[in-house]
Amino acid sequence: MNTNNKLQAVLFDVDGTLADTEQDGHRLAFNAAFKQFDLDWDWDIDLYGELLQITGGKERIRFYLEKYRPAELNRTDLKEWIAGLHKTKTKHFESLMEAGSIPLRPGVARLIHELRREKIKLAIATTTTMENVTALLRSTLGEEAIGWFDVIGAGDIVPLKKPAPDIYHWVLDQLKLTASQCIAVEDSENGLKSALAANLPTLITVSGYTRSQDFSGAVAVLSDLGEPSQPFTQIAGPALEKGWVDHTILSNWANR
Repeated sequence: MNTNNKLQAVLFDVDGTLADTEQDGHRLAFNAAFKQFDLDWDWDIDLYGELLQITGGKERIRFYLEKYRPAELNRTDLKEWIAGLHKTKTKHFESLMEAGSIPLRPGVARLIHELRREKIKLAIATTTTMENVTALLRSTLGEEAIGWFDVIGAGDIVPLKKPAPDIYHWVLDQLKLTASQCIAVEDSENGLKSALAANLPTLITVSGYTRSQDFSGAVAVLSDLGEPSQPFTQIAGPALEKGWVDHTILSNWANR
């Protein structure tokens, strides 16, 4: 029987954390949707890095309009039009996933399988859509992988997205656990702020777009989760004896 001070659940972000989906996944899917809508927009790598400061795909489109295409804001059906554009983008992203174009990051599959063996609950807390989560898990871990997660908090299930803590509060409520019984795994400053605001100890594995962000308050900052054959690079936090994250290390961080 688990006691209250034993790690009982690991809460994963998705984009940039489970897989490096942003640059060669979501960005390409947005551009494909723009083309389908006969828009001459092109979100290049640098611009998309700027837009990633806004969490949520529909919110990102609106921010882009406000800053770069203000005339588009005059549409009478603006909210519905953005939703339709985003839905088309999601279909393009799912196609990329189904083609196996985006693998899981180092250590992710290993850690998920280990946590299952140790009977530690798995959860997802993300601003991306449920369709995107499903497509990624199915294409990388198999059809049955969705059922491995006790709770999946995704998309518009809460009104305020990261850095607000709402998605983490929702997931914790569904798990019926306290923050002290869990640990979050994130890749971005917004994700860290969200998890910390929910009082969750948080591990950061940086991704291409987030490397230079401020991760003050994280239990550790690593290049990735690491593998025995491919150790992570430690960027911040107390020195670790081995180069891959396992359930014991997560438990120690959660109980600090």
